[in-house]
Amino acid sequence: MTPARARAIVDDPSWALPRPGGGRTLDRFAALVRACSDDISTGRLVEAHADADAILAEICGGGTVPGEFWGVWAAQGRDTRVQAHAVAHGWELSGIKEWCSGATSCTHALVTAHTDAGSRLFAVDLSRAGVSADSSGWVNAGMRDSDTGSVGFDAVPADAVGEPGAYLDRPGFWQGGIGVAACWFGGARKVAAPLYRAAAGSDDPLLRMHAGAVDAQLAAGWAHLQAAAREIDADPTASSKRLAFAVRWSVEQVATAVIDRVGRALGPGPLAADPDHARAVADLTVYIRQSHAERDLAVLGGLTGGRIPGPGSETA
Repeated sequence: MTPARARAIVDDPSWALPRPGGGRTLDRFAALVRACSDDISTGRLVEAHADADAILAEICGGGTVPGEFWGVWAAQGRDTRVQAHAVAHGWELSGIKEWCSGATSCTHALVTAHTDAGSRLFAVDLSRAGVSADSSGWVNAGMRDSDTGSVGFDAVPADAVGEPGAYLDRPGFWQGGIGVAACWFGGARKVAAPLYRAAAGSDDPLLRMHAGAVDAQLAAGWAHLQAAAREIDADPTASSKRLAFAVRWSVEQVATAVIDRVGRALGPGPLAADPDHARAVADLTVYIRQSHAERDLAVLGGLTGGRIPGPGSETA
């Protein structure tokens, strides 16, 4: 099972991702790329655990502990919410959180919840009484193996992580968003692999044309991730919000183009007869929808401040 594979990766004593902003951010991104190049759903779960470790370190100086398997459940459903209540011994969470990857397999999770002072992040031991998880409602084949579902909380004890707003108001939030783009990029590499294999043994000019286009697109996506890693390490405390929106949009376009090009080049054969490729295409198609598409572009447009990318970031 995918969650078991992901947990085996993070439990391996030799596996430890550098935290973003510490001088080895590119190594972190490269590890996430490799994980999703191997299996997209597994890489997605690994990324969440690594993100939880980075969040705990940034906000409270902590981190994950060997033997734990963490999720980060911060999405807000349209019709559901989790409410945090202050009690004598700390906090309790009640409500339903949707879009929880690792819903039935994580041992711990960072969960955003509403408080009277605003949204706040909480750490939850998922073995506690009052936690119920259900991933049976996921009907799409894409990302089905990521064990994504809804988790209910009924007066579940939780530990506050930082003050209200701390989860969003930190440089690492946007750095983590670029880490997700690294996962999308790894997924695009996995989708592209059959085309590379086919083009290597063919003199068909159209097949080579598609392979060339995909190669250029992947090179551009990787270059953007490399540049982002350098920028983060150069000033880890600076906001990477504009950078994150730009990189995520760029990599989403690469992933979309790769899916289309590979399909045009190879036809329906791999989608119908190669289960690994069919699963990768389905996984990546769903995964990149974590992007908010044109809404994200509108946000990016509002962040430019008239500064044009390039040498000196000239103002128009």
